[in-house]
Amino acid sequence: MKKIILSLFLMLSVYISKAQNASVDKIASAYIGVKNALVGSNATLAKTRSKELLDAFSSIKDLTPAQQKTVNIYLDKLKFDSRHISETTKIDHQREHFQSLSNNMYSMLSALKLNGTTLYQQYCPMKKAAWLSESKDIRNPYYGNDMLECGTVKATLAAAK
Repeated sequence: MKKIILSLFLMLSVYISKAQNASVDKIASAYIGVKNALVGSNATLAKTRSKELLDAFSSIKDLTPAQQKTVNIYLDKLKFDSRHISETTKIDHQREHFQSLSNNMYSMLSALKLNGTTLYQQYCPMKKAAWLSESKDIRNPYYGNDMLECGTVKATLAAAK
């Protein structure tokens, strides 16, 4: 009987963990979409991708109480910046909100440790701003083609196991 209960508990833990990772990965992927649109200096695409990010925030589910508490610390701030990016095609304004969005996204994801893929925090010394990337290659969302490779990798968020 103990083995059955232990097996059920382990299966439930794996299921919950996969559900947590899926919702966090959806958010991270949507964020990367916004970042890549800004790298390409495509304000219209950034607007669309930011709406997708707003939608992804509603997919957060199956978190432990401690994880939910962490999400609650950042969620309103993340939604605020995503909403501002999604309401304009003025790239400078989008990039202003992207800076705050990136800081809060990094803080939330680094605390949760649920991302399914490795992410890199990169930093532009000219802008004095960071962002997250799916690659170690620098593609600067704050300056686009003007300073595409300006920046360095500052931290790595390893994929959850």
